Amino acid sequence: MGLLVSMGGLIFGFDTGQISGFLEMQNFLENFGEEQSNGSYAFSNVRSGLIVALLSVGTLLGALAAAPIADRVGRKYSITFWCIIFIVGVIVQITSTTNWVQIALGRWTAGWGVGGLSVLTPMYMSEISPRQVRGALVSCYQLFITLGIFIAYCINYGTHAEQSRASWRITMGVGFIWPTIMGIGVLFLRESPRWEYRKGRHESARETIAKVYGVHIHHHEVHREMFEIKQKLDAETAGGGRPAWYECVTGPRMLYRTLLGMALQMLQQLTGANYFFYFGTSIFKSVGIQDSYVISMILGAVNFICTFPGLYFVEHAGRRKSLIYGALWMFVCFVIFASVGTWGPKVVDSEGALQPSHASGTAMIVFTCLFIAAFASTWGPMVWAIVGEIYPSRYRATCMALATSSNWIWNFLLSFFTSFITADIGFLYGFVFAGCCLAAAVVVFLFVEESSGRTLEEIDTMYILHVTPWKSAKWEPPEGEDLVTADKLNLERGGRGIRKDNEGPSQPGLLENADSKA
Repeated sequence: MGLLVSMGGLIFGFDTGQISGFLEMQNFLENFGEEQSNGSYAFSNVRSGLIVALLSVGTLLGALAAAPIADRVGRKYSITFWCIIFIVGVIVQITSTTNWVQIALGRWTAGWGVGGLSVLTPMYMSEISPRQVRGALVSCYQLFITLGIFIAYCINYGTHAEQSRASWRITMGVGFIWPTIMGIGVLFLRESPRWEYRKGRHESARETIAKVYGVHIHHHEVHREMFEIKQKLDAETAGGGRPAWYECVTGPRMLYRTLLGMALQMLQQLTGANYFFYFGTSIFKSVGIQDSYVISMILGAVNFICTFPGLYFVEHAGRRKSLIYGALWMFVCFVIFASVGTWGPKVVDSEGALQPSHASGTAMIVFTCLFIAAFASTWGPMVWAIVGEIYPSRYRATCMALATSSNWIWNFLLSFFTSFITADIGFLYGFVFAGCCLAAAVVVFLFVEESSGRTLEEIDTMYILHVTPWKSAKWEPPEGEDLVTADKLNLERGGRGIRKDNEGPSQPGLLENADSKA
């Protein structure tokens, strides 16, 4: 299940990895670039920005459209639908000949599919996975993104020397494989038990939970999780039926969580990882490394391999510590990268322009690899895990769509404007990303609850009770009915009334005091 559903990440990663190589392929330049005065071909900043960034525009729209479709027809059938949309986008691109607008529109169409899958993949995995391994399974989405990037880099390396359209069409054609496998394969999986329960299919939900835990349907773990789902659903629907969209900001602690999810997805982009993945081939060519495809393959391999430790860290080191230390690590790497690129030793290239020396370029590659190692093992996978688990079932689809749309908005802004910014300030751009990495560490410390090893219902209660984030790792959840009593009181008070700064295990006392005040 984890391998199949995580292919949503492979689809996105493969599309991300292939475009950076296309921008340097001679045949792609001749077909879609602009002829220069010396007879060569190149992309203007506007054209390259649109070709890269229109994917992100499509993903934004697809992410927003994914929520209502997923709530209406279910998670797994929605996944198949978005795989088909992605395939249509690939067909539009691969049939292009000399019209760069067709390439851009094909990427825009494929982006709808990528955006829909970016919401549904972590959502489905969060709702169906056992709590003990939920973070690792959701993080497999990022693992497969890195695998897709690496595979695209390898295929680009093998085809870039071709002088025909096969140089880029082969890579595009391989992109048909992943959505076909995923779209068909997911039809043979179980539906999300939380979606099924909300639709009245209680026995089917029970069977799904038993199956993923590998136990009998009457096992105490199945009874416990079914009970929590029921109690949470009762608390959420106490005030009415189908939620209105604005309840994502008016519901109990929902404005806080909606903004937090959007901020984390924004900061994941502002760490600067896609600065290397989208424009890596061009960046390393600019520092005097001629075979930049080899460097891209090295970066892709580091990105993929270092995601595996992230699957361990997310459950054993915890979300908060991993994200904070990872952000600080990336901050240091970007400061050194930008400093060497800006003030390190320079040489004059064949066109009379200054560029970093070989020693400077080597140092920049080393710290790029160290940066990617930190990103791949922390911010890459863990943000998807957190966003998939901080929202209650009633609002999860819509809130995840909003959070993911934040990711794609910033993805678009960075992919479109990076070429303009680097043309003006060069490697000083790295200090912008360094500052964002430092800000990311602060946001996690102040606002993110530690959710490792907890059920989705317990995480919801943590946020409703205002558990202090830096004390949340030691928080002990209420048991049984008490788990939702606080939620019901908070709903009655409009989400204002209960605060718990976990100083000890006295959960029953908390609820008794809340009851007496009510």
